[in-house]
Amino acid sequence: QVQLVESGGGLVQAGGSLRLSCAASGRSFSSYAMGWFRQAPGKERQFVASISRGGGNTYYADSVKGRFTISRDNAPNTVYLQMDSLKPEDTAVYYCAASTGSSYSFLPAYWGQGTQVTVSS
Repeated sequence: QVQLVESGGGLVQAGGSLRLSCAASGRSFSSYAMGWFRQAPGKERQFVASISRGGGNTYYADSVKGRFTISRDNAPNTVYLQMDSLKPEDTAVYYCAASTGSSYSFLPAYWGQGTQVTVSS
């Protein structure tokens, strides 16, 4: 099992940047594919990005491609989401997730508690 704690959310103006972090504790962080999801008010939770166990493969939702970058550091068990050129429509609660399966068809097994990102226009 793995426990996930996100940080780095906040309020930023449109066009600005934020970096989210997700610290993982528990066993074998490097055995999990990792991902980020987001949920805006009144909407379903949606996939944002994922990264493979070794970090060599990354996948993005079309809405964030070219603006967001996912990365991971298996020591010290952290996954990051660098968000640039932020737009008001990026406003959401962002969740970190871990999967025992593929980073390509990412199915979360564990979730963090979420961190709020608000982009003002």
